[in-house]
Amino acid sequence: MQEKAAVLGVELNGFGIRDIILPGDIKEIMNQVLVAEKKAQANSIMRREETASTRSLLNTAKLMEENAMLWKLKEMEYVEKIADKISNISVSGNGDLVSQLKQIFVPEIKWNKAGLAADRQPFGPGKQLHW
Repeated sequence: MQEKAAVLGVELNGFGIRDIILPGDIKEIMNQVLVAEKKAQANSIMRREETASTRSLLNTAKLMEENAMLWKLKEMEYVEKIADKISNISVSGNGDLVSQLKQIFVPEIKWNKAGLAADRQPFGPGKQLHW
């Protein structure tokens, strides 16, 4: 190119291609490739997020299994969510409602020989609320 430019008396330092107009078929194919690449990237991100979410749930479950207090806190969180959806409560019974609620939310802790809580189930036998 420099030889042809020199014939014209022009010194050429560099050149490049600015705008390329592709035929319709090639343009369509390139657009399809671009869309496919973007979909693949989106799928990869979604799988990574799902894996992280599952890992987080597993870690939470392990912690709750090891710690009865965390289990209770999670229960209370669900009770709070349910209570938010209730507009009014009608209670009838034998007047022993407070002790029944205490049985649900403050279960008797049984200790085993190793000094650990033997029963970590908050709603075990005899812990149901009767109205």
